[in-house]
Amino acid sequence: MKHTAVSLALSGLLAFTAVGCAVTRDQSTVGEYVDDATVTARVKARFADDPTVSALAISVETLRGTVQLSGFAKSSTERNRAAEIARGTPGVRTVKNDIAIRP
Repeated sequence: MKHTAVSLALSGLLAFTAVGCAVTRDQSTVGEYVDDATVTARVKARFADDPTVSALAISVETLRGTVQLSGFAKSSTERNRAAEIARGTPGVRTVKNDIAIRP
């Protein structure tokens, strides 16, 4: 019984790992997917380190080096700072700033 539970857990982990590495329709390689995930993590980490930007209120997605920012900012200063941080992050080619300012 113990071995069955371990086997199920491992097969579930393997399935999760395989799904986690899936490449989306517009990406051509797993390498690009990993690069984009790295860029997203870098931008989010920089948001977390910046006192002006709320890392929880702003979402970051990356596709082939293009970073898309979305969510809500408290001011235009926060919105602009988020885009500035993203542009200055290694691996970012362009930034699409879709952050809305919350009234």
